[in-house]
Amino acid sequence: MGFRMVTSVLEAGISKIIKEFKLPVGFPKKVLDESRLLPAEVPSEEISRRVDLREETIVTIDGENARDFDDAVSVRDLPDGGSLLKVSIADVSYYVRPGSAVDQEAVRRGTSSYFPDRVIPMLPEKLSNDLCSLVPHRDRLTFTAEMEFDGEGKRRSSRFYRSVIRSAARLTYTEVRKILVDRDPEMVSKYRTINADLERMGRLADKIQKVRRQRGSLDFDLPEPLIELDLEEGKIDRIVKAERNKAHRLIEEFMIAANEAVAEFVTERERPMIYRVHGEPDPEKARDFGVMLHNLGYSFRMGKKVRPEVFAAIIDTVRGKPEERLINTILLRTMKQAIYDTKNVGHFGLASECYTHFTSPIRRYPDLVVHRVLADTIGNRNLKFKNLHQITIHCSERERNSMKSEWASRDLAASVFMQGMVGQSFEGIIAGVTKFGFFVELIPYFVEGLVSMRNLKDDYYVFQEKSHLLIGKRKKKKYQIGTPVKVRLRGVNLDKRWVDFEIV
Repeated sequence: MGFRMVTSVLEAGISKIIKEFKLPVGFPKKVLDESRLLPAEVPSEEISRRVDLREETIVTIDGENARDFDDAVSVRDLPDGGSLLKVSIADVSYYVRPGSAVDQEAVRRGTSSYFPDRVIPMLPEKLSNDLCSLVPHRDRLTFTAEMEFDGEGKRRSSRFYRSVIRSAARLTYTEVRKILVDRDPEMVSKYRTINADLERMGRLADKIQKVRRQRGSLDFDLPEPLIELDLEEGKIDRIVKAERNKAHRLIEEFMIAANEAVAEFVTERERPMIYRVHGEPDPEKARDFGVMLHNLGYSFRMGKKVRPEVFAAIIDTVRGKPEERLINTILLRTMKQAIYDTKNVGHFGLASECYTHFTSPIRRYPDLVVHRVLADTIGNRNLKFKNLHQITIHCSERERNSMKSEWASRDLAASVFMQGMVGQSFEGIIAGVTKFGFFVELIPYFVEGLVSMRNLKDDYYVFQEKSHLLIGKRKKKKYQIGTPVKVRLRGVNLDKRWVDFEIV
C-alpha cells in the first residue's frame, strides 16, 4: 500500500467511526454566525472589572500539538516557606452565555473528541483556538483559583476571582522535562527568564503529590498510545507509548488541587453543583480481587468497606514486579467508572471527599457549568440552575461515547499501521485474556492484537475467569496477563479494526 494511500485509508476510516458513533460534523450556521460576532480583542471595560494578573509570570504547559490552551499556572514562594499557586482557566463562561446558540450546541456535544488526524471540538474554532485559548503575549480573560500551601504541600486557604492574564510562554511537556529533569543547557538558556518559576512549580508539585498519595490516592501510570503521522510522506510514522514525565505530573497535580478547591468552596456554601464522582468498588468484585491477590502470594485485607489507601498500597507493592501488569489491570477492572453527578459521593480513585471538573471548559461542558456556578457563588447570587442532574447524565453519556470513538480510532490506526507487516514476527506481552483468546501488546510498537482461541492448535484451552488466564487441559500451559510471547501477524481487518496474531 502506498504512503499516500495509508493516510487516506485512515481518514476514510475515522470518518466512518465519526458516523458510527453519531458525532457531529461541522457547526450549524447560527452557531458560527453567533461566534463571529464576538469581539476580537478583550474589551477594556471588562478588564477594569477583573483582577489584573498581566504583569505576573504565568505560563501554559501542554502537548506539542495542542491548540486549545485552557489552563495557565504560576507559583510564588511565601516568606514562611509556603507557596502561592495560581491556576488560571480560560473564562469560557464570559463568551458562552446560557441558552445561546453556541451554548446549546456545546450541551449537545458535551465534550471535544480527539482523533489521530483531527479534532471534533465542543466549541467553534474562533473560541476554542482563538478567543478562549491562552496563547502567549495576548490578553485573555480567565477564572483564577488562588491557593496557598504550607511548606509540606497542604492547602491551607483558597480564593477565586475573575481575572485577566497575559501568558509569558507556551511551553511543552518535553521542554519542561528538559529543564527540570535533563538540565538541558540549550533549553535552560532559552527559558532563562522563567527557569526559577519552573523550579518552584516542580518543588510544589512534588509536595502536593506526596500529600495526595499519603491520603491514599491511586497513582496508576496508565499507558496511552501516541500515533505520529508523517503528513509530508502521507503515512503513520510510528505508534509508541506516550511519555508521561515530571511536567505532565506537575500540571496534573495543579489541576487536581484546583478542582478540589473549587468543589469544596461551592459545597461549603450549599450551592447546587456538578461533581466528578468515582464510587467505591463493588464488594463482590473486591473480594474476587482479594482472592486473586492471595493466590499470587499477597495478603491485603479488603474489609467490608474497601478503602482507597489499600488499593494504593497494592499498586506501590507490586511496582516493578513481574505480576505488576496483571494486578494493575484487574484492579482497574474492579473499580467503577467515574461519572458526573449532582450528588457528592466522593472520588475513590483520588481519595477525595469532594471533587469536580473546573479546569477544561474549552473541551468539557460540565467544567463550563461549574464556572457559572462558581461565579454565582462568589457573587452571592442565587440563580436557578435548571436541569443540572439531566446535564450530568447527558455529559457522562457523551463522554463515554466520545471515549469509545477515540478507542476505535486507535484500533483503526493500529490496523492501518500493521497492514504492511503481515507474516512478520514480533516479541510481545499478553495484555488481556478473554474466553475467546488473548490480546498481545507488541514490544517494538504500542499496538495490540488478538491471538484467537481457534488458532491455539497445541491443546484445548480453558478460560479461568477469576484467575484471568487460559490453561491447556493436557499440557497445563498457561497464558496470563504479563506473560511474554512471540507472535506472528496473520492479518488485519480494517473494517472491524482487528489485528490478528498467532503464536510462533
